[in-house]
Amino acid sequence: MREKIRIGFVGCGQFCRSFVPLFKAHPAVEFVAVTDKFPERCKEYDDLFHVNKIFDSYADMLASDEINTVAIFSQRNQHGEMAIAALKAGKNVYSAVPMATSVEEIKEIVRLVKETGLTYSMGETGIYRPAAIFCRQKYASGEMGDMVYAEAQYNHDMKHLYDTFKYTEGDKWRMMAGLPPFYYPTHSTSMVLSSANTYALKVSAFGYVDKLDPEIFGKGKNYWDNPFSNTSMLLQLANGGIARISENRRVAWNTPPTYISCFNGTKASYECSMVQHSYVTMPEKQTFFEDVSDLLNPIEMTEHKDDPEFKQKVCNGTWSSGEAPIQKIDRLPEELKPLATNHAGTHKFMVDDFCEAYMTGKLSPTNAWQAARYNLPGLTAHESALRGGEVLNVPDLGNPPSEFEVLSADRKKNERG
Repeated sequence: MREKIRIGFVGCGQFCRSFVPLFKAHPAVEFVAVTDKFPERCKEYDDLFHVNKIFDSYADMLASDEINTVAIFSQRNQHGEMAIAALKAGKNVYSAVPMATSVEEIKEIVRLVKETGLTYSMGETGIYRPAAIFCRQKYASGEMGDMVYAEAQYNHDMKHLYDTFKYTEGDKWRMMAGLPPFYYPTHSTSMVLSSANTYALKVSAFGYVDKLDPEIFGKGKNYWDNPFSNTSMLLQLANGGIARISENRRVAWNTPPTYISCFNGTKASYECSMVQHSYVTMPEKQTFFEDVSDLLNPIEMTEHKDDPEFKQKVCNGTWSSGEAPIQKIDRLPEELKPLATNHAGTHKFMVDDFCEAYMTGKLSPTNAWQAARYNLPGLTAHESALRGGEVLNVPDLGNPPSEFEVLSADRKKNERG
């Protein structure tokens, strides 16, 4: 029997606070610690969550025998280097997205996981979102035929992010706000690639040169000299299909921020428009339509369909946090079920799958090899956009070694019974 998880969180920001209670409540976890470059934030977390220990620094956390796992919730461009340091220190890693912002860091994480056998999981919501679950299950059953074309996007207007950047970066927040959109691609790529059980071979991409905020985008304006606030790519997939992926940071849209707008097969197709989910099958010449909205929308949202302001509330994010009927809530530990969740009911599943992977010695659904396949198309696409849409090969690090068993994100119950 493996020792329980003794986890240290680095980065006590606004996002991390959604996960400390979930890890703290999970039956596989016995110790929770925190660290942050701002000590007052650690104190706030202790007041809120009654953590077991506050570390003065990330280095101290990595050096401690009290910790066997770290959860990385620092700024996006720091995830790669922090994960590498943790793996070298013998710690398991749960990392917020993205995995890393360079190809070299991604390769090193995969190498270290293979070499050490430590558990690595990228906390990606996309594969647990209802639309991805639906398309994945229908495609895997053979009902959709061959995958032909799919679209997914992450529309997150930057006006909603300014306070977050200021919270972490202070006066230098604009330098971080200019992060290339495709350095944060996994909300979009993971939905399509996990649904089709495939990976990207080639990419061509174009970027929208921002006109509204010259203090954030352009040469010398951010850490990456990035001119783009919105970027779209076209992917050639290993299964013969095609996918359009968009990451937009300057766009008039709110909710849902992340979704598959279509997933077309030779025998059936799925389509989404806000919260209208349609499934069409065409086994022969005749077409059959099915409205699957009640299966994929949050339960609480469906209960309010008769609200006179339903559409307006939906587009402003009301009822967008909870679980949908298609998500297998019954397979979660009882301790997690009553706790708050977010991002379309995905948080509990990400936490449970990391803990289950650690306790069983198996790989999580978002293991290092899979996380690489979700991240690398974006990094390559940004380079393509800088080159005016040049077609580039997407690096691929392959499948996990055959000796590793991978947990299914769609399993009905935990492997331990």
